[in-house]
Amino acid sequence: MKDCGTILSDKEMSRTLERLAVEIYERRGDDTSLAILGIQRRGADLAERLKLLLDERLGRKVPLGKLDINLYRDDWTTNLELAPTINCSEIGFEVEGKSIVLVDDVLYSGRTVRAALEAILDYGRPKRVELLVLVDRGHRELPIQADYVGKKLDTLGDEHVNVLVVERDGEDRVCLVRGE
Repeated sequence: MKDCGTILSDKEMSRTLERLAVEIYERRGDDTSLAILGIQRRGADLAERLKLLLDERLGRKVPLGKLDINLYRDDWTTNLELAPTINCSEIGFEVEGKSIVLVDDVLYSGRTVRAALEAILDYGRPKRVELLVLVDRGHRELPIQADYVGKKLDTLGDEHVNVLVVERDGEDRVCLVRGE
């Protein structure tokens, strides 16, 4: 891996997720239709953590799902080098009428979120969809913004944000990789 400057340490990442759970609780705590839906892969990992924090705070089980958006992406058909890695969607609740908090690790162009919204609608019509991201790095190509943001980070076009999670990478850390 290229030089990776730490943006959030494991402790900072944990505190950020706790703060985001409190924000959801304050905004949607009374909403019994609340559900969490994580975008595969790291968004799904973060969603699981948020669900546990919310379950504890709310005193009830919040439905959790995982969403694979790869077949909804608008870039893999035009660039054969970007052939999608297909995961599976696991949504064990009725989407219809739910207040969904869609979780992803990094918000960049907005294209992943656009694909996720399209995928969600194939499962039904939710009451609302709110977006939660651990890092918003700017550079939007579509008019999409997050309702809950862990860290806003102004990046350059040749920089990349890596979110490492213990479930996949053996450590929790968010770092900025600078381009050539």
